Amino acid sequence: MSERVPAPGGLALIQALVNTLDIEAGADALDTEDGRTPFGLTAHQVPHARELRESLRATLLAHAGHPAHQDVTPLGELLARAPLVIELDAHDGSARLAPADAEPLLSRVAAAIAGSLVEGTWPRLKACEAPTCHWAYYDRSPAGRGRWCSMAVCGARAKMRRYRAK
Repeated sequence: MSERVPAPGGLALIQALVNTLDIEAGADALDTEDGRTPFGLTAHQVPHARELRESLRATLLAHAGHPAHQDVTPLGELLARAPLVIELDAHDGSARLAPADAEPLLSRVAAAIAGSLVEGTWPRLKACEAPTCHWAYYDRSPAGRGRWCSMAVCGARAKMRRYRAK
């Protein structure tokens, strides 16, 4: 849906996961093997991935100042089960949080969130306010007040609805 540039760093993983569901079309990429492959998921892991996706979507809606789209497991409860480790580079001594196990999606998401908190980019990952969209996008606007994933689609629709209501 969005013409925006993908989110930076590890947030691209979160953006891609949230955007596996096209609400307007009713298509879920996690239903297909090709859609699961980028996340390292098996068909058996899809229900947990969907729970994580919708908890992330609710959090991204909150970043944009909107209420949750549905009742979800709080993201903090899910992330509490994600083991992370601190990796140190032997050459330069730099440190970073990393998943304790590279396979589980939950740990990779937790590491991405932790890294984006340090970088200050986490609050800029948002979900489109359009109820038929809720697509994840990275808000690069100077004031950080972006509302839609796409001004050409969701933004234009919202403005046209407002105009017609007058």
